[in-house]
Amino acid sequence: MKLLYPTSVKIDVQSLQGFSVSLHPYDVKVPIPEELIDADILVTWANTADNLKDAAKRMKNIKWIQSLAAGPNDVLGAGFDKSKVLVTSGVGLHDGPVAEHTLGLLLSGVRRFHEMRDSQLQSKWPGHLGGSFPRSDFTTLSNSRVLIWGFGSIAKKLSSYLIVLGADVKGIARSHGVRNGVEVFGEDKLAELLPQTDALVMILPGSEATNNALNAERLKLLPKHAWVINVGRGTSVDEDALADALEKGEISGAALDVFKTEPLPESSRLWKTPNLIVSPHAAGGRPVGCTDLIADNLRRYLAGQPLKNVI
Repeated sequence: MKLLYPTSVKIDVQSLQGFSVSLHPYDVKVPIPEELIDADILVTWANTADNLKDAAKRMKNIKWIQSLAAGPNDVLGAGFDKSKVLVTSGVGLHDGPVAEHTLGLLLSGVRRFHEMRDSQLQSKWPGHLGGSFPRSDFTTLSNSRVLIWGFGSIAKKLSSYLIVLGADVKGIARSHGVRNGVEVFGEDKLAELLPQTDALVMILPGSEATNNALNAERLKLLPKHAWVINVGRGTSVDEDALADALEKGEISGAALDVFKTEPLPESSRLWKTPNLIVSPHAAGGRPVGCTDLIADNLRRYLAGQPLKNVI
């Protein structure tokens, strides 16, 4: 039995050598070599679309794909036979890095670090950013009202950071409940919660149901001092509606780590939209603990037990 692991991420191969499989590295940017095409197990991370589409056509032996992405849309859309190939995700591997990045984007907005940097590049002293601000200017996370839309494992990690800083955190998901000590509401409560929100954090997965979930109508429900942060999928935000809201001063600011088209085209209006921070899909990129997940799922697979994070 062959397992292919990507060279695009650091994997502790020695930790996988105790299993009855042969281990083979592969380049995620080129077609799988002919001598490895009969592999049974494929681990993926940052594979090109061409690499995965080619693998789906040629790898007739493949039985299990372990993606290290939290949302393996690239694998699911590559054309693998879903009736024969088991796909597991990297849910949980990105919680810490994405939560930290999101917190950084929030703090940049709250404390106007982007404005300070812009002034520095012009050798100007931004004195208007010092001193006291009216409450409506949203200058602290303490006692702020943060709404996280898409309350999965990343949201649980992020909420613990925010609560330590004194924020009042609520969540939105498909069903109501209490998760990690945070009250999570159904989407039917959005119209009620958005007007009470200082910062809206989007961590929605990509699907038809979440396409343009944050649209012009919902943006108008936010207070003028509110910030929008998106670290989920670029398709969940109507980018033109968001740019319109920022240009009209209907909301205070936004920070986007994901976009409908990536890399963001030079022609995009988002580059010059006021009070918009562009982050180049940098929140993740570091699947922490990936070797442990691969080893655990490999042990389960060989023992005929249920795997973790099955899609």
